[in-house]
Amino acid sequence: MKKFLIIATSIDLVRISPDHIVYIASDGNYSTLMQTDGEMRMLSFQLGQIEKMIASQLGCDGNIFIRIGKSLIINRSYIYYINISKQKLILSDVATFNHTVAASKEALKQLKELLEKEAR
Repeated sequence: MKKFLIIATSIDLVRISPDHIVYIASDGNYSTLMQTDGEMRMLSFQLGQIEKMIASQLGCDGNIFIRIGKSLIINRSYIYYINISKQKLILSDVATFNHTVAASKEALKQLKELLEKEAR
């Protein structure tokens, strides 16, 4: 059975397939979830809380998500382009969406090294 990430508050609930999440960005005490269809959802949780939800609800399937620095959780399936010097990360499926996000040089360097190591 396919797993879904369920993020619920006292007034609403988001039930979403992990492969429909491009990234989740920190926004103070809130987070913004960007979906593959271009929809953005404001979540009343901090990234650390969302990380725990991903781990507890998705288990091993949650490994498609990577925390980048303090402000970003990305879906590794959509990593398309990394430029460390410009602090630029492009997340794309190369067909329907293309999102550019900023991250620290150190976070992007670590991500690049991780992907290179996995490719070997």
